Amino acid sequence: MAIRSEVCELCGSSEEVSELEVPQGVAGEDGSVCVCANCKTQIESGELDETHFNCLNDSMWSEIPAVKVMSAILLNQLGRQDLLEMMYFEEAEQAWFDKALSAEANKVVFRDANGVELHAGDSIVILKDLDVKGAGFTAKRGTTVTRIALPNDMDDHVEGRVNGTKIYLKTEFIKKA
Repeated sequence: MAIRSEVCELCGSSEEVSELEVPQGVAGEDGSVCVCANCKTQIESGELDETHFNCLNDSMWSEIPAVKVMSAILLNQLGRQDLLEMMYFEEAEQAWFDKALSAEANKVVFRDANGVELHAGDSIVILKDLDVKGAGFTAKRGTTVTRIALPNDMDDHVEGRVNGTKIYLKTEFIKKA
């Protein structure tokens, strides 16, 4: 399937344009936007550069519903309530935006002892000696645990391997490496 546009529908760049699904949208062309590599990287990582996304001042007025909704989602993440209040949504677009916001609000965020957000695959360091129940050893302070996993049912624990044993570590006793 060919992409709809050869330029980023958010910032107008023509470098490495590809399609990106808009959260909570419909699959396919109607539920995606064409974005450049820079926009895509920032959107997927969640680390948005407000200066780069000043382009949303223009894209928020797009006639394409997916572009309009993605612009609104990003403006919300940037805390730009002033611009969000100026937007006009058709009923279906408003429902899409509301659904995406509620899904984002329900997303579990894992944070280490310093409040730094953790992601699956990160490396962490244990901050204090921890007795590992049932395994008969102590996870020593300063031990680096690589490639952690984030369990779906607990937001205050991460999963990792120490001494070859899979264990759960409380986030209050770890920091991102």
